Amino acid sequence: MTDDRYSRERAEMVRDQIAAREITDPVVLAALAKVPRHRFVSAALIDQAYADHPLPLSSGQTISQPYVVALSTQLACAAAGKRALDIGTGSGYQAAVLAEICQQVDTIEILPELAEQARTLLHELGYDNVAVHVGDGSQGWPAAAPYDLIIAAAAPRTIPPALIEQLAPGGRLVIPVGEGDQHLMLVEKDADGSVHTTKHCPVRYVPMIVGDPARH
Repeated sequence: MTDDRYSRERAEMVRDQIAAREITDPVVLAALAKVPRHRFVSAALIDQAYADHPLPLSSGQTISQPYVVALSTQLACAAAGKRALDIGTGSGYQAAVLAEICQQVDTIEILPELAEQARTLLHELGYDNVAVHVGDGSQGWPAAAPYDLIIAAAAPRTIPPALIEQLAPGGRLVIPVGEGDQHLMLVEKDADGSVHTTKHCPVRYVPMIVGDPARH
């Protein structure tokens, strides 16, 4: 498949799957139009890279559906100059989308082999504003907090308090929550530190793995 075909499929993905729905933020649309999603999937699934569904990765993980990545990024209000935390690096695709928009991205993956693969690929693609960490995503990354936005790509049973704590005033956390029936939740922290939570659409994510990365 040629680069021209990938570019065409990416443009069609943005037009038909993302802009045709409620994704209107121009910086989000531009980021999805630029990130080469086919580089983040396995060779066996490369023909499905721009399809409207998630795809499997190793170790039972997935790369999220493009629309859900776009929706999460829009709900989080990603913008130039902001600092972002990505929970559940996986292939690194969400981190790359955020890197196209934000000043700095920290991303956490509990599975060391996935973290190393993502780190290598993100470096190859020139995303020097992304730092990949191995760790328990439910605990966030306090060393670099607070964050203007946090996006999670794995579902805990309840919203981890550490992630709310690591939001800057005015920050936003977008996270799938629940077992079985999951919903995408938006947590907003006001300037005075008060927190408001809104339930958005039903989703299906892999469960969030918690604990010591060395045991996984």
